[in-house]
Amino acid sequence: MSFRTKKSLGQHFLTDNNIITKILNSVEAGTNARIIEIGPGTGALTKWLVQQFDDVHAIEVDQRAIKVLEETLPDLTIHAMDVLKANWVELIDPDKQNIIIGNLPYYITSPILFSVLEFRHLFREAIFMMQKEVAQRLVADPHSKEYGILSVQTQLMSSPEMLFDVSPNSFSPPPKVMSSVIRLRFDKPALPCTDKMLKSVVRTAFNQRRKKLSNALKPVLGDYKPDGFDFDKRAEDWEPVIYADLAEWLQRSSSTD
Repeated sequence: MSFRTKKSLGQHFLTDNNIITKILNSVEAGTNARIIEIGPGTGALTKWLVQQFDDVHAIEVDQRAIKVLEETLPDLTIHAMDVLKANWVELIDPDKQNIIIGNLPYYITSPILFSVLEFRHLFREAIFMMQKEVAQRLVADPHSKEYGILSVQTQLMSSPEMLFDVSPNSFSPPPKVMSSVIRLRFDKPALPCTDKMLKSVVRTAFNQRRKKLSNALKPVLGDYKPDGFDFDKRAEDWEPVIYADLAEWLQRSSSTD
């Protein structure tokens, strides 16, 4: 069947069987795990997932793609919805390992990431294909220009690992940028603060990343500077754990006010 991709949905369908095999081989789970695929399109990867795993679910918003999937993959459970409206609690099986996989549309990569990170306790790992530039931010080290909000939150909430790059020629139509496949293992201990407090601290710091943290963090700290933190540094100089420590301090001090 001829299938015309929709630019409005950011569709770039994977056509390279070598890359599909590499993604399949990256999934660290038994055959009885629940696999949730975001944006399967017409099923280039999905048809192999269904062969390898007993419990595969797909989230797809394009009704044309859903029709193809229904006709070709009767064992697939399809959720016709926008992934940004997905209720992850309803989609996982609490008695199984839950793995999330997706070739993420470039224009909604960050919102999907933040949504999955928020519900990380539900998943064992995520394997995502995304724009290489974004993937590099997830694994970026402090002091680098790529290091930012995504780096700090992802590294505190998961163990991110770059797996391999994917050239534009592996897609139809080819995107204009290089892609990368990245694994997020959700194996980190619980944060010492709420996600909300952490996000507030990190976003405030990086909103003015050229300023010293003594100035950048004034919206959350005021003029008070707790001991044990070097506020003469800039946002990109602090390791992720320092942000968690400051968020913990702020949370404790706000609960004693």
